[in-house]
Amino acid sequence: MGGACGYGNLYSQGYGTNTAALSTALFNNGLSCGACFELRCVNDPQWCLPGTIVVTATNFCPPGGWCDPPQLHFDLSQPVFQHIAQYRAGIVPVAYRRVRCRRSGGIRFTINGHSYFNLVLITNVGGAGDVHSVSIKGSRTRWQPMSRNWGQNWQSNSYLNGQTLSFLVTASDGRSVVSYNVAPSSWSFGQTYTGGQFRY
Repeated sequence: MGGACGYGNLYSQGYGTNTAALSTALFNNGLSCGACFELRCVNDPQWCLPGTIVVTATNFCPPGGWCDPPQLHFDLSQPVFQHIAQYRAGIVPVAYRRVRCRRSGGIRFTINGHSYFNLVLITNVGGAGDVHSVSIKGSRTRWQPMSRNWGQNWQSNSYLNGQTLSFLVTASDGRSVVSYNVAPSSWSFGQTYTGGQFRY
């Protein structure tokens, strides 16, 4: 299912190797999925390289060693780690901050499940990046809140087959984007539809 955020193949989803698995203290039970962080190596002149990187939270680093609570730890892919430190260092101290996410194209909605269980994976979210609430509207229904199932998979137990679908996505900073009629009435499970996007 593609890690604890549910993103699947990080390359095809557009995240590439600029990703991180977050320790418990940062992961927030999956609500941090999609958030962007700027990191730079600090206080270790033997191993640190100049410059910064921006990574997207796409996975969970389970407790054990460096990821034990209450530690704040970013488990990075080798290619992105090598932009801030020498590979042989293994683990280095970093300074970090939340930054807005830059994304190309609109928010993507991948619809999975079945007729009375719509599981929607939400990816490619700009701005704050981490989604904290979602509502769905069929062409014959009112707006209905979705519940977060896990990672960035949101569920609705309504029968929405044969209806155009609209989504209201709210990020952790309280900003919202409405994507009207993203999925046509002929939508099908396993398909991805693209909506609006947060301004950078």
